[in-house]
Amino acid sequence: MKNNGGILAALLGGAVVGAALGLLLAPEKGEETRAKIVDTFDTTKEKVVDALKKRGINLDNSELEDLVDEIKAEVEDLT
Repeated sequence: MKNNGGILAALLGGAVVGAALGLLLAPEKGEETRAKIVDTFDTTKEKVVDALKKRGINLDNSELEDLVDEIKAEVEDLT
């Protein structure tokens, strides 16, 4: 089970980082870029929650926020 959490964390982290970089490097106004980042994050979050639920992993909002914080810390350690 712990290995599945690591795989899902890597998947979530990669999706969020890739989407954010793609949006940040696109030549658009700041307001449009920020709106796209929020929309992309919400969509990615929904997809991850659905994927977790399909695997029998149910997280409440605080647990999901903790997972995101852990992923963020790991990504920051890589840079």
